[in-house]
Amino acid sequence: MKSLLIVCSYHHHNTEKIAQVFAKILDAQIIKPLEVNPEELPGYDLTGFGSGIYGGKHHEYLLEFVDRLPPVTSGKAFIFSTSAMTGEAKVAKDHSLLREKLQSKGYRIVDEFSCKGFNTNSFLKYIGGMNKGRPDAEDFRHAEEFARNLKGQMHER
Repeated sequence: MKSLLIVCSYHHHNTEKIAQVFAKILDAQIIKPLEVNPEELPGYDLTGFGSGIYGGKHHEYLLEFVDRLPPVTSGKAFIFSTSAMTGEAKVAKDHSLLREKLQSKGYRIVDEFSCKGFNTNSFLKYIGGMNKGRPDAEDFRHAEEFARNLKGQMHER
């Protein structure tokens, strides 16, 4: 299975840390949106798209990259993020724009993952941040389980 992870991870590299767990299990390369040619994506069996959540959505570079993707007929993708706050409804909302963009290009979303990340944006920097130490060992364990399940799903198809 040929996999690729397209990741925007800046402030504390929270999402990159999760992507590294995925990459190890999926034997995937991690690349930034500005470093990959959108025309190359149809050559992958599975592509992960992830970033931190900014104002209720994925990073603008990732969203702009997806806008440039050519349509596909059998693309499989998964979405992931790190965020100050989580919860099923919040994650569904945070992932909605990226999910819609990928689906409009013909990608089938096979799964989604999110966990908390250390956040020092805005006023939080003055009080030491939020979710210090996240992602943590438990988050990495959940990421590993997620990737193993994903790999199993892909091999069953």
